[in-house]
Amino acid sequence: MSKTALSIGSLYTLIAVFSILINISSQMASIWFYRGPFAIEISILVGTVIGLPSRYFLEKHYVFSFKSKNIVHDGKLFLTYSFMSLNTTGIFWVTEYAFHLLYSSEIMRYIGGVIGLAIGFYLKYHLDKKYVFVNGNKKF
Repeated sequence: MSKTALSIGSLYTLIAVFSILINISSQMASIWFYRGPFAIEISILVGTVIGLPSRYFLEKHYVFSFKSKNIVHDGKLFLTYSFMSLNTTGIFWVTEYAFHLLYSSEIMRYIGGVIGLAIGFYLKYHLDKKYVFVNGNKKF
């Protein structure tokens, strides 16, 4: 079954919204449990660590319809996916933390996080399409 650009875009957007909800709710839970030194930084990291595997699974199966050859191939693919996330994650972290510093407001920090995630997800889709979920990928 062939997917049109519109359906792929819609599906990716739904997954991005779901991923943003996972990330921000994980951050909120982290802040609720821990308010000590570096609580903001830890919460941003928690959101990233919890959100990454779910995004990988959803995008791999539902956006790119990619089938791994075996568990080793899937592990290497996840590492490549994670490596491609470094720059886009940096955009998210910097944007959220900048909003935190500029506005000193929890809600504004989360708005910055949503903006950073949206920009990062847009760029990440193009990186994944070109470098990660490539049919016939000979790297692995």
